[in-house]
Amino acid sequence: MPLSALNDEQLSAATAPLGHNLIIASAGTGKTSTIVGRIAHLLQSGIEPSKILLLTFTNKAAGEMIARLERFFPKKVVSQIESGTFHAVSYRWLKKLHPNLALKQPSELKTLFRSIYEKRNFERMNLPVAPFSATYLYEMYSLYQNASLEGFDVWFLEKYPEHEMLMDAYMHIVEEFESEKEAYGFASFNDLLLRIKRHLETHEITFDEVLVDEYQDTNTLQSALIDALKPKSLFCVGDYDQSIYAFNGANIENIATFASRYPDAKVFTLKTNYRSTAPILSLANRVIERNERIYPKKLEVGRHGKTHPPRLLIYNDLFEQYQSIAHSIKHTHVPNDDIAVIFRNNSSADGIEASLREMGISCKRKGGTSFFDAKEIKFLLDVLSLLVNPKDMMAFIHIFEYASGVGSALSKEMFQCFLHFGHGSLMRGILSPAEKDLPKLNPAKNVQLGLFDDDFEIGSATRFKHLELTPDVYAHPILKHPKLTQEAVKFFDRFYRLLVSLREEESPAKILQKVISSALYTGIVETLSNQRGRLKNGEIDEEKKKTAKERIVRKANLLLNLSRQYAQLQRFINAMVLGGGELSEGEGVNLLTVHASKGLEFPEVYVVDLVDGRFPNRRMMSSIEEERRLFYVAVTRAKDKLYLSLAKYDKLKKTDYKPSQFLHEAGLIKGEFVEESPKKGKVKAS
Repeated sequence: MPLSALNDEQLSAATAPLGHNLIIASAGTGKTSTIVGRIAHLLQSGIEPSKILLLTFTNKAAGEMIARLERFFPKKVVSQIESGTFHAVSYRWLKKLHPNLALKQPSELKTLFRSIYEKRNFERMNLPVAPFSATYLYEMYSLYQNASLEGFDVWFLEKYPEHEMLMDAYMHIVEEFESEKEAYGFASFNDLLLRIKRHLETHEITFDEVLVDEYQDTNTLQSALIDALKPKSLFCVGDYDQSIYAFNGANIENIATFASRYPDAKVFTLKTNYRSTAPILSLANRVIERNERIYPKKLEVGRHGKTHPPRLLIYNDLFEQYQSIAHSIKHTHVPNDDIAVIFRNNSSADGIEASLREMGISCKRKGGTSFFDAKEIKFLLDVLSLLVNPKDMMAFIHIFEYASGVGSALSKEMFQCFLHFGHGSLMRGILSPAEKDLPKLNPAKNVQLGLFDDDFEIGSATRFKHLELTPDVYAHPILKHPKLTQEAVKFFDRFYRLLVSLREEESPAKILQKVISSALYTGIVETLSNQRGRLKNGEIDEEKKKTAKERIVRKANLLLNLSRQYAQLQRFINAMVLGGGELSEGEGVNLLTVHASKGLEFPEVYVVDLVDGRFPNRRMMSSIEEERRLFYVAVTRAKDKLYLSLAKYDKLKKTDYKPSQFLHEAGLIKGEFVEESPKKGKVKAS
């Protein structure tokens, strides 16, 4: 059974009485085994599996724990355990309450937010302070939802009191944004938690125990949701030293104040590390002990045998560093999949990736630009999303923004026109319009806020008679829209033909195959490959364009292969939206940001660009303590071999670099770290 494999400290935690239990699980100390052991103990104690809720930060982590339990308990028992990420679980619950709910990615909602923001004419207000951009305001609003339970205006003005005169306008934008989301059935990832939390204020979802993995990464909203569930027992597992998501709203106070918030709290510590060798753990301890010790602990070695001391690699030039690391990887006996190159800045990955590929070494990158953020993939998913939910205005806008001369504003007008033509049905409005006249698209104006939406004159469809269009498209009332260009009409014709071809299809793979082979998508591929093949002087490099097109085709085929695992289009879309960020493309050496490396382990690890300014990143950091925790996470990914590297000079930027202070703290560079004062040029000891 799972409990028999636990050591004494793990067993003590896993069999703790019901109550508020916090388990401090340092890197490599077997937290997953402890959580699995805890659930096994609950089941053996007679607790119903449906009364157990397991909350994780990746669906992969939840899946791994459930799979382990299935080795010891019948699948029909284990399948009753409610498990998944905060967002996945909340989404499942909300879909039962609101079947037409459409979960949207941040990039899509940012477009909607911008369309509302841009209707405000801030220039007319003659302000002494420049208003924040739409993008920044959206990001602040999103951060607020994770980080605070008070009003947005109160939270915002604490940070930016000088924007008080703009706060009414900001609040109106946010209110209209929320109203539009509700009208179209859209939900952000934050909305999933906020709406379930509101639901719990009037309805009870009871669990005998809620287990929370990676508790140090929970934010204020997630903590409030846990409390709103009012579980009879709480089992939280985390590590203060691995709290690295402050930039994303994570609240380290959740784990720091656990014992004071729950009077009956018991704190257990897992300190035996089974992942890394003694020299690697010694280095990690020397650095992390510089941070304040909320929960006193020191990693102890749980494995023995031959060890390799961590090596510091110093190079004269940045490019030389990347080339040398690629050369070392080429000649190691460790399989590529078992090697990770970890970096603090995405710019580091570009040089490493190029050097590896130059030597014919395969690699996959995670933590930078997601596979699902690629425009060619987003377009395909937008088409599928629109088929699943024809009221998905954002998917429609993203599709038609590819039509020449059609921006987000005109795309929105077209969407509203099609709904009008179909008496509320988008597909009917496109394929067989019942209404033949253009609608009036001028809502009540609010001059104070600078709203605008002008009526337009009806245009003549005869101006498109020379185009080779489908007969039904020639007769379509949308052609009367005066703002439509010839290219936009041709785009609509390709879109119309695709929809007609998909009428009888239900299989996600067959639908996706038809979309990929359609004239519509072929045009998108051409547009994107032209953009990516264009040189600075405006000319198109045909070789560069060909490479770009091959990558687009490869990504589309990867998505097609993923779709073959699903029988229902809705389930495929849900999986891609909720779990897409966990997927990485291809095989080979793992190129990872520190944040993306968390929870993973590799026999051989390179941590690169360990120079002051890049790691720690003094421009992006929230505190030196958090940067130190990032370093701790990076080095404790290594099981057997750890290489720490830096370059003293960047030829392209003509910049000199000093070794990171963490290398001084680790004892790899002698002497105290000194940092130049940016104001007076003096030095100070760390």
